[in-house]
Amino acid sequence: MTGFLSDLVQYQGLFQMVIVLGIGGTFQIGFQISTITYMNQHVKAFINETWLERYGYPIHQDNLLFLWSLIVSILGIGGLLGASGSRYLTVKYGKKKCILCNNLLMITSASIMGCSKMSKSFEMILIGRFLCGVSVGFSTPLHHQYVGEISPRKLRGFANSTASFFWSLGKAVGQIAGQRELLGSQSRWPMLMASCGIPALVQLFTLPFFPESPPYLLMHKEDQEGCRKAIRQLWGEGHHQAEIDDIMKEKATMKNIKILSVLELMKDPATRWQLYMIIILTASVQLCGISAIYFYTFEVLQAAGFEERMVYYMTLSIGLAELLATVVCSSIIERLGRKTLIRGGYCIMGSLLAAITVTLSLQDWYFWMPYCSLCLIILFVVVFGLGPGGATVSMRVEIFKLSCRPPAFVISSVFNWLGVFVIGTTFPFIVEGLKHFCFLIFMGVLFTSATIFHLFLPETKGKSIVEITEEFNKLNFKKKKVPAAPNHVMEEGYTFCTRL
Repeated sequence: MTGFLSDLVQYQGLFQMVIVLGIGGTFQIGFQISTITYMNQHVKAFINETWLERYGYPIHQDNLLFLWSLIVSILGIGGLLGASGSRYLTVKYGKKKCILCNNLLMITSASIMGCSKMSKSFEMILIGRFLCGVSVGFSTPLHHQYVGEISPRKLRGFANSTASFFWSLGKAVGQIAGQRELLGSQSRWPMLMASCGIPALVQLFTLPFFPESPPYLLMHKEDQEGCRKAIRQLWGEGHHQAEIDDIMKEKATMKNIKILSVLELMKDPATRWQLYMIIILTASVQLCGISAIYFYTFEVLQAAGFEERMVYYMTLSIGLAELLATVVCSSIIERLGRKTLIRGGYCIMGSLLAAITVTLSLQDWYFWMPYCSLCLIILFVVVFGLGPGGATVSMRVEIFKLSCRPPAFVISSVFNWLGVFVIGTTFPFIVEGLKHFCFLIFMGVLFTSATIFHLFLPETKGKSIVEITEEFNKLNFKKKKVPAAPNHVMEEGYTFCTRL
């Protein structure tokens, strides 16, 4: 505890910047996921009223379900487009400028959604959700990369895992704001939709006081003095010349090196297994069943006999349990390691899903069975927050080098948002057809992913990018001779922050 407090004092600039990046980063994703759930009935009623006023007859239920599914899933389409453009813009303009401009887009989308009811146009909700998706899709990979670049080695896992914390914090804040006593009522739901502009405003006015990442300043802008100032602001006063010298040495070896394109990365045999792992890591989070768990929480609590008003509060407690779990994950990730948390977490979550399927099947037989289901659901959410929720983010940041990281995050984000769209579109129909047996699909995904990670994913705890790359080279080249100096050399200097 004393060591953490001393780090907090020394690296207070770093911690402050992590908070600012998180508020406008993954916080927005969690907020959007949770608030849309509380607007289900209100938005459907608004669509029906608007349709009736326009055409003189109520909308067909199938069309209503389709429009609602589109409103939910169009966030994923926007996220897909935003993520696709993140590499080009960040390489050209830098992460800080891109994030600041991106906040303007989020504020615009919030304004459009907030005015939808006043304008009697559910199409404005679709447009606003789409722009919101573009904004969060663009900012999420920047958030992950930015935090990874400004963090020293001993705080790298902690800093990277904060992305999961802010994601859970966004969900919890969205659940609180979505209560009927606050913004979740029939008259105030447009304000709930527009409230996503508040974090964007906070980041827009605070981020200018923080520097661009030191590696970017030195290796791309060739601003050695600016790099020193950024290091002092983030890491405090101290002797950091050795780290700067390391970057300069690495910079000398990278005169003819450029950031790879997505296509070049996919063709590069030296990054084949890194790509496999980042795709499987991303898909596993999407298909782990956490969305299904939150969907069934209402049904389980209602079956247990709780009043509808109490159901909302108890669902909020589940979100807060996940938030606390991510806090614990941030403190244990450097001790247990990323691979252990991911592999062990998925094994436990798969077992819990099997048990939840059984208890949901028997909840009409025994009066106490819904309470068992509730306990298992809470435990599932806590295990997700403790393990894969935080460790996955850190792992994705650490397995790629400088020249590979921007296109790798584009690929990861594309798969992530494609998953959001597909799940948002198909999940209501899957639940309607399979009921609680849909958990068996997620259970199979969890056990398969855990097996793959156990066999092929190296541990990254306390390792430099050179050591991690050497681990992957054993898979990429096997018995072949490993190239001594690939076109994009191992950028230990790029992650110079890991050497403190």
